[in-house]
Amino acid sequence: MTNEHYLDDIISSINHAEDINEAEKNQVLRNLAKLKQTKVNLLVTGATGCGKSSTINAMFNFDQAKVGQGVDPETMTIQKFEMNNVVVFDSPGLGDGLEADKRHSENIINKLYEKDDNGEMLIDLVLVILDGSSRDLGTSFELINSVIIPNLGDDNSRLLVAINQADMAMKGRHWEYEKNQPDTTLMEFLDEKVLSTSRRIKEATGVDVVPIYYSAGYKEANEIQQPYNLSKLLAFILRHTKPEKRAVIAQDINKETNFTYSDGLGEYVEEIRESLLDSLIRSVGQVGEKVVEKVVTVASKVLDTGWKVLKSVGGSIARFFGF
Repeated sequence: MTNEHYLDDIISSINHAEDINEAEKNQVLRNLAKLKQTKVNLLVTGATGCGKSSTINAMFNFDQAKVGQGVDPETMTIQKFEMNNVVVFDSPGLGDGLEADKRHSENIINKLYEKDDNGEMLIDLVLVILDGSSRDLGTSFELINSVIIPNLGDDNSRLLVAINQADMAMKGRHWEYEKNQPDTTLMEFLDEKVLSTSRRIKEATGVDVVPIYYSAGYKEANEIQQPYNLSKLLAFILRHTKPEKRAVIAQDINKETNFTYSDGLGEYVEEIRESLLDSLIRSVGQVGEKVVEKVVTVASKVLDTGWKVLKSVGGSIARFFGF
């Protein structure tokens, strides 16, 4: 990228294009400028030790985050971390005692009902992280079933449940460390954990939720374990985010994270790429095919050079448009 924000490259290209009429050019520039200011607000919660911080750090450019409200640990309130376009609200989960749990629940409920300046719900997505290494997930189910789902209104699509620490689900056994993936035994165990989690939520609330499992990885001294299924989690986050907002998430994806390792059950990188490009096309509005193609061309080049997660995918415009 040549500019601070990846959309600047696209804006510059359109601005200097001589083969686009002024009316379309002004519309695209206006819409891209508006998109650049768009925020995606994520509420992340889960029991203590589930790996919220490691997940956020691996997924997003967290070093650039500005810390907002609730940074005093004694207040135990929701912390706000604002990046360029992604805003993460990190909420303490339940399990810290009755009084603390009551306070945390009230804070989460208040945040779920908060509205933005346009009168829309502030929180775009609620990510509940479960600890895959624990057999006792009662506290997490209490959080999902009794606090979050009853206060989501009619839009249950905002809820995403993800099981972290997949590598420790059987106390570290059956994890192939050299390949950074579960063996067959562990994968079957994790699949059953997903089904069990989905079943318990359905029985308690009537809501269908399909969790995914992953490992955020870690760095400790000279020891590094790469993330696993993080591309699947990112694709899932994009899938649950409003289409008109998805494109801006690209700005805050952690460019140093290795998204390579996954279960191979889906084309997650391709899904991420096409989700971002589709969102960009939506944002430019009703314009000619030539303008759309120019936006996709520049965006493809920018995404290819700026993000490791997308480098393995070729920028085929013909494939994207279905030619």
